[in-house]
Amino acid sequence: MTSTAPYDDARTVNSRRARRRTSDARESAARSRTEAVSNSFGLTEAVFGIVAGFLLATLAVSAYAASTPHGQHTSQFGEEVVSLLGLWVGLVGAAVVATRVAGNNETRARSADLEPGQLARHGSGSVVSDYGLVLRPWPDIPLGIIAGVVSQYVMVPVVEAPLLPFVHNLYTRLGHPAQNLTGHAYGPGLVLLAVLVCVGSPVVEELFFRGLLLRGLFGKMRDLGPRLGPVISIGLTALVFALAHFEALQFLGLLGFGVVLGLLAWRTGRLGPSMVAHMTFNTVTIIAIVATR
Repeated sequence: MTSTAPYDDARTVNSRRARRRTSDARESAARSRTEAVSNSFGLTEAVFGIVAGFLLATLAVSAYAASTPHGQHTSQFGEEVVSLLGLWVGLVGAAVVATRVAGNNETRARSADLEPGQLARHGSGSVVSDYGLVLRPWPDIPLGIIAGVVSQYVMVPVVEAPLLPFVHNLYTRLGHPAQNLTGHAYGPGLVLLAVLVCVGSPVVEELFFRGLLLRGLFGKMRDLGPRLGPVISIGLTALVFALAHFEALQFLGLLGFGVVLGLLAWRTGRLGPSMVAHMTFNTVTIIAIVATR
């Protein structure tokens, strides 16, 4: 009887080689994807931006209260609006300053005959190109809508479920911050607040968290490899995103949603899908609250 051992050994070797080639191809694709969205600038500006944003929000609310005639109560709706605007000035300002400084450094590097990128890799001076601020109708809009709806109605209940034994009426209480935000707004005021929350906040927060911060972390962590670097970068960005909302009960849901948004930005190389997902996530919440009034 003829032995088939040599043929089996050859098939095993070929199978191993094929798996190795597949693994190498995946690692190369992951490395290329991460390099395409990595900036070697922005982390310092991100720290200053988030501090400046909350400081400006506090100052804006104080100024608004001071402008209220003596003897009248300040409008909570007005405080919410000016607080958002103050926060946005800090966040957007940090992103703009970072890319402008990086672009100027890149220009100086070229004029000094240095290797472009030694001072600020990918610094073009453009918010659009440096942070991937691009929206493609297809597939960004349907992908973002699906991600937003699934995150709100599937992911959030699942990741918050471990708190059920410890928090009475957990899922009802998860909606309290949004209810408090919209509780004092009616008519045109409600429309304005909805635009700010459902459009303004997603655009600003995605530009800051998934644009400035995440891309800066990608650049900082790229030496950790094409897999570990993105995992740590996306996780840290999601953590900062969740903490910045100052909502203890909603922390797990915000953390999970931050991971979803980070994955969208990383996999697609642009902010369009994460912005649409963020808009959808906020919009379905506002609609659900208004519908139950």
